[in-house]
Amino acid sequence: MESTRTEDSGGTAPPAAAPLSPAEIAARIDHTLLRPEATAADIARLCAEAREHAFCSVCVNPGHVRQAANLLQGSGVRVCSVVGFPLGATTPEVKAMEARAAIRDGASEIDMVLNIGALRGRDEALVLRDLRAVVEACHEGGARLKVIFENALLTDEEKLAACRLAMQAGADFVKTSTGFSTGGATVADVALMARAVASGGLGVKAAGGIRGYDDAVAMLAAGATRLGTSSGVRIVEEARARAAGRTAAPAAGNGDGY
Repeated sequence: MESTRTEDSGGTAPPAAAPLSPAEIAARIDHTLLRPEATAADIARLCAEAREHAFCSVCVNPGHVRQAANLLQGSGVRVCSVVGFPLGATTPEVKAMEARAAIRDGASEIDMVLNIGALRGRDEALVLRDLRAVVEACHEGGARLKVIFENALLTDEEKLAACRLAMQAGADFVKTSTGFSTGGATVADVALMARAVASGGLGVKAAGGIRGYDDAVAMLAAGATRLGTSSGVRIVEEARARAAGRTAAPAAGNGDGY
């Protein structure tokens, strides 16, 4: 099915009081498969699901970007890839090179892990250099950048510093987690980040542990404008069932930390 979703609104969160339709929820989902053992057949299935449900994007590892871009051509579903993933410990130059390669292969969105150690060590100059290198690579290629914080490893003070630095660097979104650390998105973190970046107009992506409709609605109500999840099909099926006044049978996710 060709996409009928509306254009993503970036940093504008949906009104908390207005319940979203199943299609509106789908349009905020990055349908994710980042497991290292994912095969070409798995990626093909992911892309078919994204087309069917009109998700905002698929999020895949760099080695799968070209396949996903080919499969989704003309669908309106974007291709997102990851940089410095999942540790954030490579150099700014390597991250920028990764971003340019993914954009060349067809990605229009990049999720990068910031330098977590530099942030915790208060080396803001290095964090900014890291971020700006990838912002430049993304924006010169017409792609948007989401900055992953890995909130489970950070204090609230460090999360706020990361929000400030992401805005200063010119990023487009901030993101809670990789889905591969000790914890994922929380409502409290999403609300904290949404308040912190509101003045800069950045979006907030919640990722990690969003496995059902109730999780998704809670994150959106807290201020998330995008959801990273391997359970997108389940979430949308539950949303449709709720809208119809029935209970959905559980759909399988993709089995990773998302």
